[in-house]
Amino acid sequence: MRRLPILLTALIGFGLFSCSKTNKEEKMISTISKEAFGELPDGQQADLYTLTNANGMTVNITNYGGIITKLTAPDKKGEWADVVLGFDSLAPYLAGHPFFGALVGRYGNRIAKGKFKLDGKEYTLAINNGPNALHGGIKGFDKVIWKATEINQDSVVGLQLEYLSKDMEEGYPGNLTVKVVYTLDNDNALSINYTATTDKATVVNLTNHSYFNLTGLKRDILDHEVSIASDSIVPIDTTLIPTGKLQAVEGTPFDFRKPTKISSGIDKVEDEQIKNGGGYDHCWVLKRTEPGLMLFATVKDPESGRFMEVFTTEPAVQFYTGNFLDGKLKGKNATYSKRFALCLETEHYPDSPNQPQFPTTVLKPGETYNTTTKYRFSAK
Repeated sequence: MRRLPILLTALIGFGLFSCSKTNKEEKMISTISKEAFGELPDGQQADLYTLTNANGMTVNITNYGGIITKLTAPDKKGEWADVVLGFDSLAPYLAGHPFFGALVGRYGNRIAKGKFKLDGKEYTLAINNGPNALHGGIKGFDKVIWKATEINQDSVVGLQLEYLSKDMEEGYPGNLTVKVVYTLDNDNALSINYTATTDKATVVNLTNHSYFNLTGLKRDILDHEVSIASDSIVPIDTTLIPTGKLQAVEGTPFDFRKPTKISSGIDKVEDEQIKNGGGYDHCWVLKRTEPGLMLFATVKDPESGRFMEVFTTEPAVQFYTGNFLDGKLKGKNATYSKRFALCLETEHYPDSPNQPQFPTTVLKPGETYNTTTKYRFSAK
């Protein structure tokens, strides 16, 4: 009868059994968990995955549209807050929203008049943004269920999402096999890697459409200080389609080569491009000094000290300042009004399929589309 207490004492001594949960010296570990998020009208189930790193940073992602529903970042006092727009349940996403946190494809951004030619054949897409096609169509990658696989390694947790976009889905040619991998590391960085292959020539331009507000969703982003490593933008017409030429940022409200408050130029409507975009809704061409993943943008909220660095392998970024948010949508105890958030959508140029002078977005059989973007958070 005395052998059990003796055995327990021995196990505790060797650290193989503990009567307490944790102690102050025990470090947090990175984890990933899964819970039900809701049901689609067709009966498909959506799940929500919570990624947590060893510092306590959390990122919530649903396999419905690959949407980032929550992302926490620290302020200069070490306090964490959610810094992305979204909702706490599936229903508001199903009801319609401006791509909050979503994976966008097959083609992020606009294609003029919903038409393009490839290998001598014209393809017609859905018109869903004025006279143009936007972000993949009526039912783009943001509105489908992705096959999800959890990743749990020593210092990284992640979520792998896979989707087969069938030939002529939303008007795009080719069976496109897409894999997107989100990973959260202990450097408080969320990385997104996109790969795709096709069995027929097609066009591809994938991105993530997270809306960031580093105040912790307390106020608008007009005081945010932004830097973008770019000497030129892709100017647009009144329908937000590129004119086909590049425009230098020197001497314009688009010069963010040094950290600059968004408010300093966003309302200068005497500038034709500011007027056309209703503020900032333009593609900046990145000034590359090296191939591969490069730091190209920073964002800081001066009051909280929250600081975001953005890296990418892509040639450009769409910087958007929530000009079309109108206060009709609410979530997380906030009203999503005009300029309540900003987007940095890494990408190829808008309307590239109709602009041969732009970097190509054509993907052919035997090739692999492969891009990476990383968002790293800290405080200053």
